[in-house]
Amino acid sequence: MITLLEKFNKEQEKKNPELRPGDTIKVHQKIKEGEKDRIQIFEGIIIAKKHGEGIPATITVRKVVDGIGVERVFPIHSPSIDKIEVVRHGKVRRSKLYYLRTAKGKKSRLKKKDFAVAIAPEEPVAEVAPIEKKVAEEKK
Repeated sequence: MITLLEKFNKEQEKKNPELRPGDTIKVHQKIKEGEKDRIQIFEGIIIAKKHGEGIPATITVRKVVDGIGVERVFPIHSPSIDKIEVVRHGKVRRSKLYYLRTAKGKKSRLKKKDFAVAIAPEEPVAEVAPIEKKVAEEKK
């Protein structure tokens, strides 16, 4: 049986892309200045994902600005988050990338994750040939 709290939490969850540590993302956050609203973009690498998949889920995003590391923790399902874009997937073997805090130069870069593209097998020639004959006869 679903409780009222579980039902409310399901309604509040947002549909976000699959986020993993090592991904470079752009977080579009709504900022309220006086009476005006604007969107601020924070682009960086996800170094940690915590608190599961539900409402309390958070991600820690890190970027380097003028040689200084900046980290922010974003609640994924927060109403202040407008959208999250995945820019690039990084190849990592850990779930927490805290070592990036002290890494310098090339060691702080992550390799790009390549995805294998599945190619569907072509249809048998026997099935394709009759269709081509019909098309050729219609053209005449």
